Amino acid sequence: MEERIRIMLPLLDERQRRIFLAAEAKTYGRGGISTVSRLSGAAPYTIRQGLKEIDSGEPIERKEKMRLQGAGRKKLQDNIPDIEMHIQEIVDGSTYGDPQKVLSYTTLSLRKIQDILAEKFHIDISFRSVSSILEKLGYSKQANQKMLQVGEPHPDRNEQFEFINSKAADFLEKGLPVISVDAKKKENIGNFKNNGEEYRKTKDPRKVLDHDFPIPELGKVAPYGVYVLNDNTGFVNLGTDHDTAEFAAESILRWWTCIGSRTFPEADRIYINCDNGGSNGSRLHLWKYELQQLADYTGLEIHVSHFPPGTSKWNKIEHRLFCYITKNWQGQPLVDIETVVNLISGTTTAKGLKVKCQVDTNKYELKRKVTDEEFTKIQLFPCEILGNWNYVIKPRR
Repeated sequence: MEERIRIMLPLLDERQRRIFLAAEAKTYGRGGISTVSRLSGAAPYTIRQGLKEIDSGEPIERKEKMRLQGAGRKKLQDNIPDIEMHIQEIVDGSTYGDPQKVLSYTTLSLRKIQDILAEKFHIDISFRSVSSILEKLGYSKQANQKMLQVGEPHPDRNEQFEFINSKAADFLEKGLPVISVDAKKKENIGNFKNNGEEYRKTKDPRKVLDHDFPIPELGKVAPYGVYVLNDNTGFVNLGTDHDTAEFAAESILRWWTCIGSRTFPEADRIYINCDNGGSNGSRLHLWKYELQQLADYTGLEIHVSHFPPGTSKWNKIEHRLFCYITKNWQGQPLVDIETVVNLISGTTTAKGLKVKCQVDTNKYELKRKVTDEEFTKIQLFPCEILGNWNYVIKPRR
């Protein structure tokens, strides 16, 4: 039966396939429908329809057309043109523990979205249709992520998210650059195993080293990313030395020199969203000192907001840039720096993400100190709301 099905199905039209499979199921006897469905991939409903046609007693004649002109259910989007916009609005308005819309994740279930559509927009559709539209919009089921904070959330967490969202929206409305920055974890260079899979000939897996010890002559790379919320573009400064505050500021400068100043020629301010620790931590004097150098060099007013402790995964760059870079190079060993640059630069998405990557071979000193005298010269102006996390650094004229 399996051999007959394999040979015959490609030669038949829709109606002929339905009747042929029904005849096979009828001949098989008990369990025939499920067996034929499993072997052919056809739905049991289709086979049952064929059985009804056979049992009807009517002569089975070949028809030129399988369906009447215009038959079949119209697409949901044809009946409800704004359905995608409404679902996107619902998803963007829901958040995971914070009120951000510019910086949000959704945790709504399909049935919850279905209920909101019915209640708010008076649209009655199935949760399966919601799932199909979400997939079209670029959403998919995701694996667990370490995003839950141990212990109680910071008491100012909600207020800080509100501040970031409001200020980001204001900058975006005025056409001023809003960037999300962070350092991706360091990667070993060499023929090492890279998590994920790639398409290759069957039984021909890529051979890699059986250990993950760094190779000194090849070293590691430290990607520091800049994601631009205004136009869905990314920039990665691929460092070959230490991840320091000087390196972080240099990465932003390289983005501004290479891309930002051309994209925003009239901008006199820039808004930076970043984590609360690491090379761009809110308590790090060197970070603020280096931002002062950046402000002096570019003439830009540097506005900075840090995410509350334990919320770094809401940084836009994580799920708008880094996750796609990781997906693009999954299963492919990072054998040399040129390969890394090509894989990062080749990262794209259906929504038009474009990424540029440069190599930074500068050396960055570890544990560099900023003197009290140097720090007092920084034109640092804390904001009225949570000034430790929100501040402005102005250029020294």
